[in-house]
Amino acid sequence: MPSPRPIIVWFREDLRLADHPALHAAAKASARTGAPVIFLYVLDESVGRPLGGAARWWLARSLRALGNSLAAIGGSLTLRKGAAVKVIPDLVRENDASAFYWNEIAQRPHQAVEKQLEASLAKLAVETRRFPGDLLVPPAAIRNKEGRGLRVFTPFWRRVLAMGDPPKPLAAPKTLRSATNIATDVLEDYGLEPTQPDWAGGLRDNWTPGEAAARARLRDFLKTTARTYAGDRDRPDRAGTSRLSPHLRFGEISPRQVWHAARFAADAEPALAPGVEKFLSELGWREFCRHLLFDIPELASQSLQDGFDAFPWKRDAADLEAWQRGHTGYPIVDAGLRELWHTGVMHNRVRMVVASFLVKHLLIDWRCGERWFWDTLVDADAGSNPANWQWIAGCGADAAPYFRVFNPVLQGEKFDPDGTYVRRWLPELKGLPAKLVHQPWRATPIELASAGVVLGSTYPEPIVDHTRGRERALAAYARIRKS
Repeated sequence: MPSPRPIIVWFREDLRLADHPALHAAAKASARTGAPVIFLYVLDESVGRPLGGAARWWLARSLRALGNSLAAIGGSLTLRKGAAVKVIPDLVRENDASAFYWNEIAQRPHQAVEKQLEASLAKLAVETRRFPGDLLVPPAAIRNKEGRGLRVFTPFWRRVLAMGDPPKPLAAPKTLRSATNIATDVLEDYGLEPTQPDWAGGLRDNWTPGEAAARARLRDFLKTTARTYAGDRDRPDRAGTSRLSPHLRFGEISPRQVWHAARFAADAEPALAPGVEKFLSELGWREFCRHLLFDIPELASQSLQDGFDAFPWKRDAADLEAWQRGHTGYPIVDAGLRELWHTGVMHNRVRMVVASFLVKHLLIDWRCGERWFWDTLVDADAGSNPANWQWIAGCGADAAPYFRVFNPVLQGEKFDPDGTYVRRWLPELKGLPAKLVHQPWRATPIELASAGVVLGSTYPEPIVDHTRGRERALAAYARIRKS
């Protein structure tokens, strides 16, 4: 009697075992028929947006964690590099596979690849099965009367909530039957992690990629931080956020797992309800951005509001570099950018201040900032990153009003009142008192000398005056509104 032909499970942005519908279905089919399973990841840099440096580091670590998790229950991760539309049919032929399972990615370039694979594998008489994967609700379920996706978050989120709880997460398989003698690449050969120079020390110090770490972080958040999340999430000087974003970005934990765990925690302890509701709305914003990306694949390059095509952006390489390196002379801005460079993330409130400063104080195209974040964020998400930049710039969906120009001094004083966050990332200012740490240029010569600060030397002078920058931004916005 011939041996059962193998099933291939394709991992992409779902690097986990639990709540993985394709893996769940393949494990069931394998248990029923005895068919071995090939657990495949393809590094395909031809589809979608190539990963930035920080995200490539995370991917390498996440793939190692996935490989270890599979091995612990009898599986083995197979790595291949190249165009998935070629690599996968070749793997099918090499191993005479009978079926190919995967979780969908609700992005048009990825869907085009899925359709092409379905067509080519049909010619090989291979069964193909796709499963919902990376969203709470598919984009097709939330449309307006004209059949388009919603552009305002509040009605979008109401529609999601009205649909009730998403399906409960699936348990991870307890055992797997892995195909043997499958040729695989060596992860280190992909060069995903930096070597010379090795700039990832801060990432290693601050993060543990992988499914186990994602679940532990969610558990800890719901046990401790969720209680004060509604108020503390805007405070960069406190550990007030979930820090789940990179784990969600790589699918080490699913939105359904987060949703149900949060709801369960709030039901068990009603005092958590305000924090949990706010937390889930942030999960909803991620969903909203992903739906926008589904409708507008050019989200990272095309302003959603056509009038912005005429915006008088400045091309100032020196100002852009000063911003990138955290040398603007505004402490809250510089602290955020240095946190980003060292850890691969930036506090969400500070992201807004930093982005507003680039776009409105410096009049530098939002796409320049978006590209910098894409390269340096471990949680760089193809939907959230450009959608958030467009929101700040005033050219996106549900955009912030054009006249909203964050005052970096007031933002620092409000959300980092003691200067704890600034002093952590700008140790050259640690000797300044709280009343001056967000505006060191107001210190007297004696106060500066006492703190060991030399403006223009140990810490830069502001590269733009706030009042002048705000007025210049408002004039530019008024000009395009008239046109």
